[in-house]
Amino acid sequence: MTARVEQRAGQRAGRTTGAVRRRRRALAGAAAVLLMLAGGTGAGVAQGADSAGTGAGAGTGGADSSPAPEGDGHAAHGTGTAGGTGTAGSAAGGTGAAGSAAGGTGEAGLVGGASRSGGLWMRVDGVFSPPGSFVPSDALTYDTRLVPAAARIEVTQYTDRSGNRVGTRLHGLLPNRPYGMHVHTEPCGADPSAAGPHYQHRALPTADPVNEVWLDFRTDGDGDGAAEARHDWGFREGDARSVIVHDEQGGAGKRVACFTVPFAP
Repeated sequence: MTARVEQRAGQRAGRTTGAVRRRRRALAGAAAVLLMLAGGTGAGVAQGADSAGTGAGAGTGGADSSPAPEGDGHAAHGTGTAGGTGTAGSAAGGTGAAGSAAGGTGEAGLVGGASRSGGLWMRVDGVFSPPGSFVPSDALTYDTRLVPAAARIEVTQYTDRSGNRVGTRLHGLLPNRPYGMHVHTEPCGADPSAAGPHYQHRALPTADPVNEVWLDFRTDGDGDGAAEARHDWGFREGDARSVIVHDEQGGAGKRVACFTVPFAP
């Protein structure tokens, strides 16, 4: 009898020890899974942050929203175009065009700052809509045939002691078509004439790209365009307030769209 009792006690002890070991192994396995998951999440977050940084550098637009000159750019706030908007800062080449432009929803707004070389830079983008639209916009189209609603524009400026550089990129216009574009003196309004005349460095009776900022461009097969103008002079404070898109290149042409831009002096 005593032998049987001892045998049963030993069996119970063995089962208890086995159960404890199994629980320990289960806990160890769960801890390993948690550590692995934590590590995976961390990697994912780091990758996401890196992607965000790339997006900031590459910008809002199907291409390469470049950072500000000298590499001190900030990310455009808001959604970008398919693949991240390109900036107009490096203008010719596409936001690709309009930087933040195509494919994105909403406007990225204004970003800017100082560069390492001591200059100032600015980037702003907008989505064209007709005057009086339900969703207000700083980018107005007066001719939706030539500048469709939801087409996008980006304008950049870089200024330092050597002068002034203005670039633009656009998405969603008519393909393979020339457009004119100039900096104007007043903000956009419901009336195309509200933007006033071309900005001129010196008041002259003639219009030319040396004394004014001309950004004429031709769209590609996708309706994207870009341009850049450089001058050894800067804007007078408060005298450069918008860009007008014209239906033809040169010093005049019908005003088909307007974008209010806070140019820096």
